[in-house]
Amino acid sequence: MEDREFIENYDPTEFPAVAVTVDTVLLSVVDGKLVALLQERGAAPFAGKLAIPGSFVREEEGLDEAAERVVATKARLEHVWLEQLYSFGAPGRDPRMRIVTVAYFALLPAKIALQAVDRHPDLTLAEVAEPGKLAFDHAEILRTAVLRLRGKLDYVPLAFALLPEKFTLRELQQVHEAILATQFTKPAFRRRMIDQGWIEPTGEFESGTPYRPAELYRCKPQQD
Repeated sequence: MEDREFIENYDPTEFPAVAVTVDTVLLSVVDGKLVALLQERGAAPFAGKLAIPGSFVREEEGLDEAAERVVATKARLEHVWLEQLYSFGAPGRDPRMRIVTVAYFALLPAKIALQAVDRHPDLTLAEVAEPGKLAFDHAEILRTAVLRLRGKLDYVPLAFALLPEKFTLRELQQVHEAILATQFTKPAFRRRMIDQGWIEPTGEFESGTPYRPAELYRCKPQQD
């Protein structure tokens, strides 16, 4: 009954306007460092500051559609798998008006992340450990994405999204160490990866190295 009375007596002028945005945290591992793809803002507020690529949600689109549009138009990337991260709605997080943002995150191979930066001067890669002063509450959003990634690393094969199709155990270890900000011994890490059952050898070896070439592995197809 209370809900029905509320609908019948609803007056939109009694409620403050609230806008909705999406922000897309795009993470990669480059040169052994966990980095985020950030964009320099060209307009106020925070003009000139680095920010997570984002946008207001248009009236005709859903949240997922808006996030895909942001990745395509601001990061200039296509076919990126996005996962919804968290909603951020603290009062005052945006000086323009009350804005709630729904954050997404995605993982990019180093090659893709570097190509995006090379092609577009407003994009940059910043180490997540020291990203500098970001616009809005984007430092908090970035920290939340890193915590989510670390929390899922042991039970979801997310790390392989940061690697080429065929990779060495050394490269896989570097990715895990960058995400977790820790070091592993080579034998212990190798045993851990093999015990998880996520990887299989390809029978091929890396080429063009000045040292003994390492065997290449790939991620096993995941069973539903």
